[in-house]
Amino acid sequence: MVTATGAIAALSSFCMGLFANMPVALAPGMGMNAYFAYQVVGRNGQGSIPYELALTVIFVEGLIFVALSILGLRQWLARAIPASLKIASGAGIGLYLAFIGLTYSSGIGVITGDTDLPVKIGGCKPSLRNQTTGVCTSGAMRNPTMWLSIFCGGMFTAFLMMYRVKGAIIAGILLVSVLSWPRDTPVTYFPHTDIGDHRFMFFKKVVTFHPIEKILLRQDWHIPSEHIGQFIVSLITFLYIDILDATGTLYSMARYCGAIDEDTQDFEGSAVAYMVDAFAISIGSLFGSPSVTAYIESGAGISEGGATGITACVAGLCFFISIFFAPIFASIPPWATGCTLILVGAMMARACTEINWRYVGDSVPAFLTLAIMPFTYSIAYGLIAGIVSYTILNTGAWIIKWASSGRFIPHDYEQKDYWTYKIRGGLLPGWVCRLAKGKRDFWREWDFDAEELTSRESYAMAKKNRGSGARAEVGTPMQPVATANWEIPGVRRTNYGSPQVDTEDSSVAGSPRQ
Repeated sequence: MVTATGAIAALSSFCMGLFANMPVALAPGMGMNAYFAYQVVGRNGQGSIPYELALTVIFVEGLIFVALSILGLRQWLARAIPASLKIASGAGIGLYLAFIGLTYSSGIGVITGDTDLPVKIGGCKPSLRNQTTGVCTSGAMRNPTMWLSIFCGGMFTAFLMMYRVKGAIIAGILLVSVLSWPRDTPVTYFPHTDIGDHRFMFFKKVVTFHPIEKILLRQDWHIPSEHIGQFIVSLITFLYIDILDATGTLYSMARYCGAIDEDTQDFEGSAVAYMVDAFAISIGSLFGSPSVTAYIESGAGISEGGATGITACVAGLCFFISIFFAPIFASIPPWATGCTLILVGAMMARACTEINWRYVGDSVPAFLTLAIMPFTYSIAYGLIAGIVSYTILNTGAWIIKWASSGRFIPHDYEQKDYWTYKIRGGLLPGWVCRLAKGKRDFWREWDFDAEELTSRESYAMAKKNRGSGARAEVGTPMQPVATANWEIPGVRRTNYGSPQVDTEDSSVAGSPRQ
């Protein structure tokens, strides 16, 4: 599974950079991994459907995703979401990253769950944590690895970022990792325990490779009658989560790197980007992997200046190298990357200032979006909460305004962000519209100055030009209409074409005043 994860991450990330020119890395989503492993398949195969059938679900979901991307429905959804919710989704992802960076499993371990409270202060040594609940029984905020991460990973990286030092995030991760590799230190990642010894034995291999044998091409296309219901339920669940999660993440990363066109609310090459993301889901299932999605950790590369597909291509190459150097990359401790996630989250949260806080119909749904994402550990749930609350509030306000003939309107209604169901560009993508109109190279935008007169629009333009006496060829400038050469005694033209009276001619100007 480690080899399959690295392989599909390398392939999908490289394709995203090569074909879509976007600085976004792709890999199997951790949230979807948990749902796939613990709920769909279950422990030891005791879930709702077998592992082979679950991979078939992922493959079919990817094909449906491809169809939605080709027809432009994912792009339409990204444009149809109100502006405040789209901005809030980026800020919510930033809080989500910060929340991950503060936890034990993937961060510095400052916070942990509790039996009485949703979260509690952590920071204790692993030996002082309850093995069942994970709660610190004592010694809170006394874990040396936490303080190493805060000062050498967090503050050090922040100082480098203040002075715009390139590679600041990588430098912080490497510094904490190197300090955590010696065994006989309080901050070691290889303590003298069974787990520590196992990690150290794997680390000493440096280079290794595990071929994909048991999970390659394991789809089961024979669906038993007793599993049809769960097959459909799993397919719908994966589909709607990926539509909101993957689409929202990809759009937020595009906004974060400055690729969004504020007029069209879309980014260049969006159709290709969504199709690469969709194809990666089906190809990943062939490798035995759950749903592949755009990674919110791409914000780390964007924060370092990545704005083109070169960033994703380099990430893909690094994923490929990691297949062979897995012992090294697997030995980077979570507290080495925790503060990086917090810093990236802080930079992404700056988008909160662009939310329309003046009108409650925009601010409340936006706040629910950015708050529920980290609290539920799900981007999809945050978007659902924002979209539903926005629809209820603003539809209700519109009904009251219509029923009262405009006499009852909300306070600061004039401050509301503009939104219309008539999305610019329509529901169908541009290539479908161009194909329906008979354009041969329908995959290209209209270019009236260069293309031949084959479309209806070009024919109408040519006919109009012929009627006005101009040449019919496209690209030929209109010839100016000749004007009569007239002269009026006593009146001469200036350089600007306006007549001016000649004061020296007394017959026109009259005699001067005495």
